[in-house]
Amino acid sequence: MACMKLGSKADAFQKQGQAWFCTTGLPSDIVVEVEDMSFHLHKFPLLSRSGVMERLIAEASEKGDTNGTITLTDIPGGAKKFELVAKFCYGVKHEITASNVAPLRCAAEYLEMTEEYGEDNLISQTEIFLNQVVLKNWKDSLKALQTCGDDNIIHRAEELNITKRCIESLAVKASTDPNLFGWPVIDHGGPMQSPGGSVLWNGISTGARPKNVSSNWWYDDVSSLTLILYKRLTLAMEARGIKQEIIAGSLEYYAKKYLPGLTRRKTAPAGVTTIEPPSEEDQKILLEEVNRLLPMQKGLVSTKFLFGLLQTGLILRADPSCILDLEKRIGMQLDQATLEDLLMPNFSYSMETLYNIECVQRMVEHFMAMDQATGGGSPCSIEDERLMGSPSLTPVTMVAKLIDGYLAEVAPDVNLKLPKFMSLAEAVPEYARPLDDGLYRAIDIYLKSHSWLADSDREQLCRLMDCQKLSLEACTHAAQNERLPLRIIVQVLFFEQLQLRTSMASCFLVSDNLADGSRQFRSGLGVASQEGGWTTAVRENQVLKVGMDSMRMRVSELEKECSNMKQEIEKLGQAKGGSGGGGGSGGGSTWSNMSKKFGFKLKSQMCSAQEGSVSKQSNGSGKAEKGRGKQQKQLKHKKDLSWEG
Repeated sequence: MACMKLGSKADAFQKQGQAWFCTTGLPSDIVVEVEDMSFHLHKFPLLSRSGVMERLIAEASEKGDTNGTITLTDIPGGAKKFELVAKFCYGVKHEITASNVAPLRCAAEYLEMTEEYGEDNLISQTEIFLNQVVLKNWKDSLKALQTCGDDNIIHRAEELNITKRCIESLAVKASTDPNLFGWPVIDHGGPMQSPGGSVLWNGISTGARPKNVSSNWWYDDVSSLTLILYKRLTLAMEARGIKQEIIAGSLEYYAKKYLPGLTRRKTAPAGVTTIEPPSEEDQKILLEEVNRLLPMQKGLVSTKFLFGLLQTGLILRADPSCILDLEKRIGMQLDQATLEDLLMPNFSYSMETLYNIECVQRMVEHFMAMDQATGGGSPCSIEDERLMGSPSLTPVTMVAKLIDGYLAEVAPDVNLKLPKFMSLAEAVPEYARPLDDGLYRAIDIYLKSHSWLADSDREQLCRLMDCQKLSLEACTHAAQNERLPLRIIVQVLFFEQLQLRTSMASCFLVSDNLADGSRQFRSGLGVASQEGGWTTAVRENQVLKVGMDSMRMRVSELEKECSNMKQEIEKLGQAKGGSGGGGGSGGGSTWSNMSKKFGFKLKSQMCSAQEGSVSKQSNGSGKAEKGRGKQQKQLKHKKDLSWEG
């Protein structure tokens, strides 16, 4: 740390208890009381340097108090800095440093130590050191600014623009590329550099270039400032054009240092010094200030950090506007969140639910509103998704998957009411879910944990999912799920058969294309290539045959189940229709009515309507005539049993 040495005389000051004595051989003729300390001094050295001391001593003499006592009640810096002032007046050796220049400058102003009362007085000496040494150095400017935050000099430092000058000095240095000049490297104890920029060793240029300094080199330094000074410095840096992401990184570093809730159960950031945490009220003020300073822009800070701020704000009962701002910030980048982030405990006094579901729903609404405002495209259709083999990982589909997982986690909470569960599920638009498997899983868990739900509530809950957007695995599970209403099970069976038939048709199409390709392959390539291509084609056909055999078995089982259900429903209709003349057509009309009741939007293509399509492909060309006759018979049967929309 740089310093300015003043005075030439040996130190003649001695401390005895709560009193200072100047042992110059002459008895003291005045006592100056500052705070709880007494200074037994001499009049002449004081009045020759200070206008205030000159007036106070003159007033005491007019009152006849030759050995009077003068009290300085509000001198900046208190007794410690007045000790340095007294040594300056006596010409005793002492130093001006970055740590004491600000309070000494304020004390000199308070005591009117101008050039009128002596050449090279304390005001001019402190100004020279401040401007020519302190403000040209990062560390010294920071140290001087820290002292400006002391309560006993803060207002005087503002009047003398010491605080402003230190802040401007720091803002300029932080906004300048440190690799251009090398000054922060020198300040931080790095190697000295030549004017050409190479590293110096014993004053000799080595030719080596110093390592580049990252843009966050000043984060830890400024985190030592009080919140008021840190805020002013941040605003000054922002006005200087420092990038928003750098400002946001500094705010994150500062918050993690003083808000213990952000680093609890986690490793503190590299370089962050653990300190005594502030009071809860101070933490609350800090959190709200960080939220105000943080630019409202997506991606400047991590989503996990924002969740930490939000959870800490909920615990500290931060201002509602601050909580809403944090929810909006998270909503802007909700696609970057994890399930662990969303599982925030409910800190409300009511403790209605285990997790804070309302907060998550507001985040989802913010995200969806922003997605629509920015023209976020709908994800690919379910058919395209099947062809591509995996869902389109757009931000909106990632949020939909995240919320489905969250619903599954909160579903076991017995205090979670049905309207609240449905409201969160409906906050995600239908187009955001390429598949409804995650939503089905959440609904199933909710039904299992809320077994007392009425049938009407179960029906209402199951309407959230689209049976056409369930995978084959989910359909298989749902078809055997006793917790689902009968209407949903029948719909699942219907769409499961459609998916199986579509999958089998696709397999046959691929098989035919492979056969055509193998024939072209044999005719166009040499013998060696023919053998390799034929082996590959045979192997792929074998794999396809195994898959088709398993699908045939599943289709057969489903058709049997569907046929049994149809017979049971027809019997039920005949029993209710009576034994009158309507018996002949009662089964068909009852089946039609039941299809309407189950709410199918498509006409039937299930049961035995297309049994011949599978057998025709597998039997080969030798049984073509038999297959066509059977198909004609089945088409006639299909016409008789077709469902009304």
